[in-house]
Amino acid sequence: MTAKIAVVYYSSTGNVHQLAQAVAEGAEKAGAEVRLRRAAELAPDPVVDSVPAWREHVETTRHIEVATLDDLAWADGYAFGSPTRFGNIASQLKQFIDTTSGLWADGVFADKPATGFVSAGNMHGGNESTLLALYNTLHHWGSLIVPVGYTDPVVFGANGNPYGTAHASEAGAPGDNILDAARYQGTRLATITQRLLAGRAATAA
Repeated sequence: MTAKIAVVYYSSTGNVHQLAQAVAEGAEKAGAEVRLRRAAELAPDPVVDSVPAWREHVETTRHIEVATLDDLAWADGYAFGSPTRFGNIASQLKQFIDTTSGLWADGVFADKPATGFVSAGNMHGGNESTLLALYNTLHHWGSLIVPVGYTDPVVFGANGNPYGTAHASEAGAPGDNILDAARYQGTRLATITQRLLAGRAATAA
């Protein structure tokens, strides 16, 4: 039985996009089937156009499918990524999450592993609070939160955030230390998801 992982993210200028790709790579390395999906852009064109890097990222990632509820229903585990917006997740990702009440009511998310990754302008720009805010949703869903903790040296090399991979974008694009941590996070999520699936299959047998 192969674990199915949905990596759903929002990124305005590309940092969270790179983290999402690394998380997906890590999950695939662990043998999972992965869907990499982006939340739809909601900002009006004049706002997007006011930041050239934002417009460029919108155009260069159009090939990535927009996340749907079917992607969430399909998955056995989830990784959500967002830039920090005043200590909280971006409205684009939140809007998508706010459409999931039907799946929640049907128990789709219950007992499924989930994790998060983020990026803020600096180390103290709200990365931890954004992850904790995201995890509030997972509490309501009844999902099993999978933090990275301090379970591998790569976490320390990526600034030691136990809640999930976090990037400080003032340093530029994510470096190898951050991307390695994101890959580890994807591997950890997929591995734990696979273990749960195997255990449930054994119990059912």
